[in-house]
Amino acid sequence: MYKQKSKTKNRYSSARNYATDSQSNAKVKLFNRVMKRLSPSWQACLPIACLIVLGWGYAAVAQAPAAGPTTAELKVALDTLWVAIAAFLVFFMNAGFCMLETGFCRQKNAVNVLSKNLIVFALSTVAFWAIGFALMFGDGNDFIGLNGFFLGGADNSPATGDTYKGIFGALNWAGVPLAAKFLFQLVFAGTAATIVSGAVAERIKFADFLIFSLLLVGIAYPITGHWIWGGGWLADRGFWDFAGSTVVHSVGGWAALMGAAFLGPRLGKYQDKQVVALPGHNMSIATLGCLILWLGWFGFNPGSVMAADPGAISHIALTTNMAGAAGGIAATITAWLYLGKPDLSMIINGILAGLVGITASCAYVNIPSSLLIGFIAGILVVFSVTFFDKLGIDDPVGATSVHLVCGIWGTLAVGLWSVGPGVYSWYALGPEKGLFAGGGFGQFGVQLLGVVSVGGFTVLLSSIFWLALKATLGIRVSKEEELEGLDIGEHGMEAYSGFLKEGDPTGFSEGQGSIGRL
Repeated sequence: MYKQKSKTKNRYSSARNYATDSQSNAKVKLFNRVMKRLSPSWQACLPIACLIVLGWGYAAVAQAPAAGPTTAELKVALDTLWVAIAAFLVFFMNAGFCMLETGFCRQKNAVNVLSKNLIVFALSTVAFWAIGFALMFGDGNDFIGLNGFFLGGADNSPATGDTYKGIFGALNWAGVPLAAKFLFQLVFAGTAATIVSGAVAERIKFADFLIFSLLLVGIAYPITGHWIWGGGWLADRGFWDFAGSTVVHSVGGWAALMGAAFLGPRLGKYQDKQVVALPGHNMSIATLGCLILWLGWFGFNPGSVMAADPGAISHIALTTNMAGAAGGIAATITAWLYLGKPDLSMIINGILAGLVGITASCAYVNIPSSLLIGFIAGILVVFSVTFFDKLGIDDPVGATSVHLVCGIWGTLAVGLWSVGPGVYSWYALGPEKGLFAGGGFGQFGVQLLGVVSVGGFTVLLSSIFWLALKATLGIRVSKEEELEGLDIGEHGMEAYSGFLKEGDPTGFSEGQGSIGRL
């Protein structure tokens, strides 16, 4: 039985082997027939091709895998990406300023306001690249930077600390390329110039505004900025302004205040010692502008970390948002009680006031403190608007109230609520404990010194610039041009061609006080 099974098994095995040999022989014969059909040249090439393929395969196996980026290189890449995104958000704030200021102004001046807000960033770019960045961050003395004009000179960014070898030592803490540092600081400089636009709207000559913007961004703004962010004398004394309540907003606010004062009020604003309302023509786009600015502030404040630090970014974004929300709530309540109605323009400015107020301290305070700082700013802005009106200073959009008054408040708030170094991981260096955190008046006194110093210098330079322009070119349009509207007089076009216009070109009549009464 066993032998019979073995014979059967052997027959099956022999059959399989025979079939396999037959298939192999058939393939060999087919290969030989194909080779015989090829020319001698092709027959010679086939072995060479096989050798090349085998050689490539061996090289691929033997070659060591390429080394990936190091942890340090990845950190630089992430930090640079975050700084760039933050700069883009701040740049987009220009759209917010365009919408806000245009909506708060009258229809006949819409093109003029839009034109100013659009061209001012282009001018700021050139001025800050040529001289502003060097005066602000270039190595020099405690008063002014003296190196780095046209962004030239030694620099080995993104090296930091003692490994940095360059002429922009004040920024050696930021581990990103020099181009990223410049881009982020540029959008801040443009913001300072844009603040002025709203306060001088509806009666300034277009050319004069352009010249003043160049002088502000190229000279005034970077000098005071050097004192604080450029390692100047205020920084040496322990003055802190994390994202620019003073460096950006107060400087722009002081320049705007002086411009509005030298220009004088719009025609019809003050009659018989009464303040006459000249309402904006489109509160819808003004509200859109406020929302765009609120969004942009998430680049303005968290971006000032200049690094992709998750703890710092999330904390600062939250304190920023809480202050803006509290400012809007406070302004709504205050306007309702003080003015009798929850005025939309006050709600808008209240939100912006809270955002400006938290800008200096957003990295140094806790969440409840940010809420309180924003709430107080929202109250201040309502009373500030009426205060400047009583002084006869006409500010169509409330720029001085939002940026100057609340910028001062935000700077002083650092000395009141800062928690002190060591509480947060990103807060190794910074202001001492504030007054309400058990630190006494020391930090508050330094903050007050900074407010007075920067304010005095900016008022001095701005006054010189405005007076020089007034004496040479004249800073205000003619009465006829103002009555007709700057869109036609300055630009020869209308924003709403074909739409119904105001019944009277002045927006008021001799017998009636305001558009509202008409």
